[in-house]
Amino acid sequence: MYLFDLAPKQLGAIAGDALPPSYLRRLARYKYGPAVFKLDWALSGPIPWRDPACAHASTVHVGGTIEEIAASEAAAFRGEHHPRPFVMVAQQSHFDARRAPPGRHTGYAYCHVPFGSGVDMSDAVERQIERFAPGFRDLILARRAHSPLDFERYNESFVGGVIAGGQADITQLFTRPVARLDPYSTPNPRVFLCSGATPPGGGVHGMSGHFAAQSAARALRRGRI
Repeated sequence: MYLFDLAPKQLGAIAGDALPPSYLRRLARYKYGPAVFKLDWALSGPIPWRDPACAHASTVHVGGTIEEIAASEAAAFRGEHHPRPFVMVAQQSHFDARRAPPGRHTGYAYCHVPFGSGVDMSDAVERQIERFAPGFRDLILARRAHSPLDFERYNESFVGGVIAGGQADITQLFTRPVARLDPYSTPNPRVFLCSGATPPGGGVHGMSGHFAAQSAARALRRGRI
């Protein structure tokens, strides 16, 4: 029995000889969706949010109005880079002093960009945070950027820089990677997929693997393997 914690593209490349051509063609049609651009920072102090309540959250969603957020996300799907991206900001050193030297802080943020993008979004991300935390840029001691291509080089399962296992639209929310009664199984009874490319997706950490393990265990009990 084999359980693959990989993207559909990689499953096809590795186990292709053990899978029928029709299933491989369906895997090839899998949609990956927008990628991410990420920044890590070393900071001389805590992020100076205009709203003090933001300092009480380890992760802050920065995007302005709902219309601005929707426009930013829609742009990434269209293959465009929005000048005011919707940004996920993490500030764990506010709550865990081991994350930084005394008197210092760390932080990171990411935004969605088109699949495989090579555009540096550092300035756009930092300007967006500066809107809601004036003086933020003055606190930056060092930064490191990670493009979608950097993510794919780091882990080939992040195809095109997509870290959440693929697009979760109405056609792929439950029928990922393809439409099957048991999405964790494949036409080969010994091959299973347990990555974020299966329901409920990469945003629900660990559950894809949990359900895939249950699927494999049922197959064992039924003597199908």
